[in-house]
Amino acid sequence: MTLVKIKLAVNGERIEAEIEPRLNLADFLRQRLELTGTHVGCEHGVCGACTIRLNGDIARSCITLAVQADGANVETIEGLVTSEELKNLQDEFYKKNALQCGFCTPGMLITAAELLKKNPKPTRNQIREYLSGNYCRCTGYHSIVDAIEAVSLTRGSNDV
Repeated sequence: MTLVKIKLAVNGERIEAEIEPRLNLADFLRQRLELTGTHVGCEHGVCGACTIRLNGDIARSCITLAVQADGANVETIEGLVTSEELKNLQDEFYKKNALQCGFCTPGMLITAAELLKKNPKPTRNQIREYLSGNYCRCTGYHSIVDAIEAVSLTRGSNDV
């Protein structure tokens, strides 16, 4: 078995590891680093449960090889939550009952934060469109859209 050395930053912490070249980033995060907030749903990049930030942009970690993150900055839900970047979104998800089973929640929160950075005051249709790559089987999306809209209507220009 050939191993490849990688160096990356995960939630601000420098990581060096030897991995198999075929290891995907989601499995690296979950199994090697025990960051289990990144969920694996479809393993095809379409459900959004594995959403992370890679060099500041959202990415699907189930279809990204860990070797592709060599030299990169990776942010998971654990890092974003401890930074309090998502506090307002988390509060509204709770208030609006947008959590339900919670499986999709980390990917939804990361995607919602990305949307609000790009468009601080999105319409309900824009919110739905932006979330179209994130599946939720429990809420029917109404409460999730309500939560994101509530944050967009009550926040300052730099709040998420």
